[in-house]
Amino acid sequence: MIEAKNIFKSFGDHLVLNDVSCRFEEGKCNLIIGQSGSGKTVLMKCLVGLFEIDKGKVEYDGRAFSKMSFDEMKVIRQEIGMTFQGGALFDSMTVEENIMFPLSMFTDQTLEEKLERANFCLSRVNLPNANKLFPAELSGGMKKRVAIARAIAMNPKYLFCDEPNSGLDPHTANVIDNLISEITQEYNITTVINTHDMNSVIEIGDKIAFVHKGQLWWEGNKDTVLRSDNPELNEFVFATELTRKLK
Repeated sequence: MIEAKNIFKSFGDHLVLNDVSCRFEEGKCNLIIGQSGSGKTVLMKCLVGLFEIDKGKVEYDGRAFSKMSFDEMKVIRQEIGMTFQGGALFDSMTVEENIMFPLSMFTDQTLEEKLERANFCLSRVNLPNANKLFPAELSGGMKKRVAIARAIAMNPKYLFCDEPNSGLDPHTANVIDNLISEITQEYNITTVINTHDMNSVIEIGDKIAFVHKGQLWWEGNKDTVLRSDNPELNEFVFATELTRKLK
């Protein structure tokens, strides 16, 4: 479980996060949604320590992550897997080398052990024969799956996904959603997903946090998000859904 407690974050005189508190639950897909500029991406970056918070606390299973020294944070960061919006694969490395990269950085595993783990992760994301391909040879959906394989290479307790369906067609987006949901449940991971995709919200939103103008405006799940009486949430949900249908 990850907890944000009374988080404040400013850039200069601009207050981006204003007293945000939220709990992200173990074994569930926790989705952060909100309009562009609402603060949801800043919140995710605060959770993983890419941004230093001004005030408040971030805790990983009761461990005060935001109060730790750099070396102490490294221990928890080794328990974190992350996928980025564009995949962020290394173009000069093969798929296999991309997946082994965190293992080479953070473990003392032999080459044989790293290859075995890479093969397992590729099999888990249904890309068993992609080892020697380069990112330029992959489709958008394949790149997302390789990014997930790399993110789970270290057997993470926590998985962060930034816009995992960005740029994908609806069918491929569903494949990625189902894959993330399956991995979350299978390995009992605390998964946090930053998304605009209402299909993801409705299909895999075990826990949903709606961020509006830098504040936590609503919390619920996929069963309650369409029945909310929160006007700002309703405006976001139905405007986003209409835009998706018109594409």
